[in-house]
Amino acid sequence: MRAKYLPSEQRRAEAVEAVVELAAHTSPDTITTTEVAAQMKLTQGALFKHFPTKDALWQRVMEWVADQLLARIDRLAGGESDPLAAIEAMFLGHVDFVAGHPGVPRMIFGQLQREGDTAAKRTARSLLENYATRLRRILTAGVAEGALRPDLDIEAAATLYIGLIQGLVVQHLLHGDTARMRADAPRVFAIYRAGLQGTAGQGLEQQQGQRP
Repeated sequence: MRAKYLPSEQRRAEAVEAVVELAAHTSPDTITTTEVAAQMKLTQGALFKHFPTKDALWQRVMEWVADQLLARIDRLAGGESDPLAAIEAMFLGHVDFVAGHPGVPRMIFGQLQREGDTAAKRTARSLLENYATRLRRILTAGVAEGALRPDLDIEAAATLYIGLIQGLVVQHLLHGDTARMRADAPRVFAIYRAGLQGTAGQGLEQQQGQRP
């Protein structure tokens, strides 16, 4: 059966969706254009009409990931007037995005680990840099407004934030349970929030002060 004719832009969007779906169950670096075409119910030749090379397809995929993730965190953070609430909304929204698209972290890390400099790798690197810039800006605003501890190490706090999400991703890869990832995220962020506010350190000081 011949595939139904669709506009080029819609076909390209379908190709991106096919890659994202395949990456949820397959190592991204092993995904072939033949598999992508089969997922779309097209021939490999038909796929190449829209993406002349595999690198062109991966570039489009990474552009989609960057657009979707940054738009989501901008929308969620922008809906909160309190910096701490904005950071929490970003964190939970990011985890929810990964739970819905579990292949995304694999694709990002896979591109960053590739040898040489490709358009897809540059897009992945730019995504992380733009994300970190947004996060540092909100953290800095939180300190200035008194919502976060005055001695907060902004760079360390941003690094830890990303590390917490990576940790949840690793747990998902181990257990394959997106419901658990979503359930664990608020509890993990509660510990992070205590550190941002300084309450974790205060609790430790109180415990030490009570020791004989």
